[in-house]
Amino acid sequence: MLDLFESQWLGGSVHLKNRIVMPPMTRTRTSDGDIPNALMATYYGQRATAGLIVAEVADVAPSSNGYARTPGIYNEAQVAGWRLVTDAVHRRGGTIFSQIWHVGRMAHPSLMPDGEAPWGVTEAQAVNSDVFAHDAEGKLGYMRAGKPRQLETQEVSALIGTFAQAFANARQAGFDGVELHAANGYLFEQFLNSVLNTRTDRYGGGTVENRTRFLLEAIDAAVRELGPGRVGVRLSPFGYFNSMPEDPQAEETLLFLAQELGRRGVAYMHIVYELMPVGNMESAEFKKMHVDHAVLARVRSAFPGKIIWCGGFVSREQAQEALDTGLVDLIAFGRPYIANPDLAERLRQGWPLAVADRSSYYTRRGELGFTDFPAYEADSAAA
Repeated sequence: MLDLFESQWLGGSVHLKNRIVMPPMTRTRTSDGDIPNALMATYYGQRATAGLIVAEVADVAPSSNGYARTPGIYNEAQVAGWRLVTDAVHRRGGTIFSQIWHVGRMAHPSLMPDGEAPWGVTEAQAVNSDVFAHDAEGKLGYMRAGKPRQLETQEVSALIGTFAQAFANARQAGFDGVELHAANGYLFEQFLNSVLNTRTDRYGGGTVENRTRFLLEAIDAAVRELGPGRVGVRLSPFGYFNSMPEDPQAEETLLFLAQELGRRGVAYMHIVYELMPVGNMESAEFKKMHVDHAVLARVRSAFPGKIIWCGGFVSREQAQEALDTGLVDLIAFGRPYIANPDLAERLRQGWPLAVADRSSYYTRRGELGFTDFPAYEADSAAA
């Protein structure tokens, strides 16, 4: 039986002190220029008792900026900012991966270089989904994603080089590995979805080989840069977030990816709850279900690496029950990590969990709702 608190090796080369994962959560606390900073270093350092931290997602290029004040990983200042973060985590004995994305059509011209249209797998717009961008008066707020332009074949291929540079930057910044964000309706998943991806080129959705090609080429670039045991992938099969259409080929795609990721020695698949198809980051809600156990069992058979389950876990009992299925290896606690920097120890000791005010998730109020949550003091509580 797996124990939530036992140490283990990830990918054969990365040591984890327990099976608890802090998953990526956008917090919009960057400095001007989308640069990680000392405040973010404090935040992640406080949470270094997690077995694995996956840092909030980083933009691979200026064209990937779908949400204002999210960090990038494409220039020297950003790399230096991330080095503050990784150093803080490593000083406390933690392990941290960088999650890297391109948002694709989930952007707005006000955040794009020269006000251009977002980049999409096709010209289909995410008509029911919002991004955090500038309105006509320059004020930040939630608004509908812009109408994208379809990427040319050579542009898709060129993006692999852009991702390769981001992976190199992540290594330079001191990350222990990288996670590719292929979930929640962003660019990789836009290619994976057989209904949305109506392209007819080598990246087109007509075959599973074509619609997974972009992701797998990026995976290959990550493996070349960091080694296979230091690469993970996040997926949200059967999800609808960010206006993703229901995909009748979702299971076929998932199982094909499991095989191909296994062949490449990828360290883990990070599988997230389905997200409800509503609004923006502030209003997103989780369905109370995971991927069907029978489907996950088939993924388990096809993929020899670790599987992370994410979404809705709030207690040690829930996490242990999930581990006891034998279908997963690691459990990600998302929102509980916001208000509980010492979450791993609270779970181990059975101490109560604090709850963060949701209005503080995405603010510019410095440490408020970010680094001002204290560790639990058992002696004081008893007194």
